[in-house]
Amino acid sequence: MKLILASDLSFVLKYGYGHTGIPKADMRIGYVTTATKGARSKEFFENMERQIVESGYTFEEFDIEGKSAEEMRSFFSDKNVIHIEGGNTFYLLKAIRETGFAEVLDELLKEGKVYIGTSTGSYIMCPSIEVADWDETGKSRFGMTDFTALNYVPFVLKVHYKDEMQESVREKMKTAHHPLRLLREGQGILVDNGVETFVGDGEETVL
Repeated sequence: MKLILASDLSFVLKYGYGHTGIPKADMRIGYVTTATKGARSKEFFENMERQIVESGYTFEEFDIEGKSAEEMRSFFSDKNVIHIEGGNTFYLLKAIRETGFAEVLDELLKEGKVYIGTSTGSYIMCPSIEVADWDETGKSRFGMTDFTALNYVPFVLKVHYKDEMQESVREKMKTAHHPLRLLREGQGILVDNGVETFVGDGEETVL
């Protein structure tokens, strides 16, 4: 099972897609945009899609919200990469629970499809999305109070990390229920059959 957990799209384009082990010409990406519907800036995500196209990758957009298990299986049947984009983590987790996507994803990964998460798409693979609740910018929780996530890795992530966040992150990590790893822009973690490898620009930040 191969997972690529990224902070941002710049990492995916520079490193992430390359670590799938799939040649660009053969890569068929199922690009899940559900989390973007709960975000504040649609233009930001439209720009990211343009970057993927301009980089020469083939992808098909998909929204899991309101879909049945059979519809989701059918969509991903001819894809070899599942790329879940960022946006609102709470909105995405809500949709995952309402659709049963967790069970479908488990099936797809066992079939050998590669998972790529960007920001929110990385958070949901952790034991909990508790770090998303550290956001103090007024992001909606969409009624979510149980932050239990998909638990594919034994740590939680803080993506988009910057040095000016150090003091607040140090304080908040005291209440974290799992080990915390930090990802700056341009950084990610490759998990290949349980083996975790930091990948990207610069060194991994440890507090």
